[in-house]
Order: sequence, then C-alpha cells, then structure tokens
Amino acid sequence: MAEKKCNIVELDDVVIKFAGDSGDGMQLIGTLFSDNTALVGNDFATFPDYPAEIRAPHNTISGVSGFQIHFGSKLVLSSGDHADVLVAMNPASLKANLKNVKRGGTIIVDADTFRDDIIKKAGYETNPLNDGTLGDYHLIAAPVTTMTRAAQKNIGIEDVKIADKSRNVFTLGIIYFLFNRELEPTFKYFEKKFAKSPQTVEANKIVLNAGHSYAENVSVSGTTYIVKKHNLEKGTYRYITGNLATAWGFLAASERSGRQLYLGSYPITPATDILVEMENRRDFGVKAYQAEDEIAGICSSIGASFAGAFALTTTSGPGLSLKSEAIGLAIITELPIVIVDVQRGGPSTGLPTKTEQSDLLQALYGHNGEGQVAVVAASSPGNCFYYAFEAAK
Repeated sequence: MAEKKCNIVELDDVVIKFAGDSGDGMQLIGTLFSDNTALVGNDFATFPDYPAEIRAPHNTISGVSGFQIHFGSKLVLSSGDHADVLVAMNPASLKANLKNVKRGGTIIVDADTFRDDIIKKAGYETNPLNDGTLGDYHLIAAPVTTMTRAAQKNIGIEDVKIADKSRNVFTLGIIYFLFNRELEPTFKYFEKKFAKSPQTVEANKIVLNAGHSYAENVSVSGTTYIVKKHNLEKGTYRYITGNLATAWGFLAASERSGRQLYLGSYPITPATDILVEMENRRDFGVKAYQAEDEIAGICSSIGASFAGAFALTTTSGPGLSLKSEAIGLAIITELPIVIVDVQRGGPSTGLPTKTEQSDLLQALYGHNGEGQVAVVAASSPGNCFYYAFEAAK
C-alpha cells in the first residue's frame, strides 16, 4: 500500500477546546496535550471549564465539561477566544460550544453518541451531523466508542463500561496526528500513572495508537499542522495552575511570617487541588483537615485562627454560600482567616456569563451584619501566587 502523505501547514498559534460530559475525561486529555505542548517548546495558556451543577443529568448541556488550550510559536497571553479545533464527545458538548468555533474550523465528534434520544436531550430537533448545521466546518465524525471498545478486546477488556473510559484517549490520538505530535511522552505518563495496573497501561497505549492510526489511515484531513517552538529565554520552566500557584503563595506567606499554616476545607470542584497540594506539604509543617462539610471546614479554620495559626479555607460558589454565617462569625470575633473561592462557570453560583460576577457580589456582601471583608481577585495563574501572599497579610 502506498504511504499516504499529508500537506503540513505551519501555524503561529492554535486554540483547541476539548468538551464532553462530566466524567468523559476532558480535563485529563487537556492536561496531557498541555504537557506534550510544553515538551514541544510552545508557549501556551489553558482554561479548565467545569459545570456549576454537582451532578448534572447525563448528556445535557448543563453537564458539559471542557478544557481549552491556546498554544503558539509566539508569546501567549490568554487561553484564547474562538477555537480552531473542537473535540465534542456528545451532542450536548457540540451544542454548548459550536458558537465559539471559528468558521472553517475542525470539529471532531464521537459519531456513536449521536443517537436520536441523546440528540433530543441536547436540544437538537435533527441530527446536526446530517442536517447541514456543520456545513461551514471541517467535520471528523469518528466512531470513537466502537473503535475504542474494539481496540481493547484484543487484551481481554470486554466490559464496555471499563473500555469506554478510554474514549477520550482515542480522540487525543486524532489530535496528536493532526498536530504531528509524538506519542512516547504520553506513553511514559501512562506507565507512571498506572504502574500498579499493567493492563490499564496497555489499554491506554493501544487506544491512543488506535486514534492516531484511524486519523492517518482514513485520511481524516489532507492537511496536518505544526506550530514551531517559541523562542523562550533559557531557564527552567514548569506547568502551573492557578490552584497550585495559590497554594504556593500561602506556603510562602506562612514561611515568611513564621506562623503555622492551617487549612480546613471540604473537597469541591474546582478548588480541591489546593487541599491536595497542602496535604502533600507536611514538610512545611502544614496542617490540612478534610472536614465533613463546608461549614465544618470554615469553623475549624476560625478555631485555628483563635489558636494563633495562619488559617484558611477553600471552596467554590455553592460552598461560599454555605459559609456565609461563619464568615459573619469571623468578622464579629475579629479572627482573621483567608477564604479562597475558585469560581465555576454558571448558572447558579459561579460565573454565569462573561459579564456578570455573581460570586464577587457574594464575596463582598454575602454575610450577616455590616462588617466588611477585603476581596482580591487574581487575573492569571502566576498572579494567584502573589495575590495569595498579599491576602495572607
């Protein structure tokens, strides 16, 4: 068979949006692609997008989760606006994100999920893959679910619930083909992440290869792309998120002040990573307490402040609502604490639109009495470190 050749086009920058139902693993493949992008040498910025609902109905728009990355051969200052490429794991994620895809952009979907019942659940009257809705875009309608299951049967994985957990990895393989990326760094991640489960390592490697091979063999695109490395100054770089930078800012403040850091929190997306990082920093003398609920978390922090510790609690919009009475208690007792609100996208609590700051108003006024609270708002992941340090003052 003659080798199929694709035109390779060089681009200055690209925006990719990974979108799917909660549990489809969009944050994971977004992070894996980000890691790969760092190794290539591109500059990049990311934006994880979590639904506001704790457990939204399956295959509905309110349950769509996403991860956006903007990478380029030049300085990247934001996660981007309109996407050049959209990965949509179901009809709901397509409907929620189509308006933010550039005309002529590439849309990758799992064609197996576009069944009549799921299509209607997403709010479509007809199948958008066939009715001309996507006529202005380059559509790659791959049978992701079918091929993911088939790839894993060879190693004895026939339980579809287990096999379907790797659907996201198949789409990542397609993206790797389109942007001429090496698979080996991601293979090494699987080997480290799932070291105790050789079958899981093998399954993910097989599925990633299957996605890459599918894109190559069926000629999903006559053109592939390359983004050259950014000419960064020589030095040591690392991937950092706002949550990680926030945790480090508090650690720096604790060290500089000489006061022991105490964190009392209840796990809640997307703030949990701060709690996890603090738990891993016992070498700095940190005391991290996973409380039974939001109220217990902040009340334990108030107690720690009374005992002389540098006390803080972390949460998101729904948890901030629950903490309102305890915030009033901290004010009236004049016990200083720091509260971190990692905002979700709305509706309800969080950031419902690009122009409304519901959580900001709640932070300013969402407590009893007339006592005021100081509110600071970070504007970038790196900025989170310095603002966390300032908040501790």
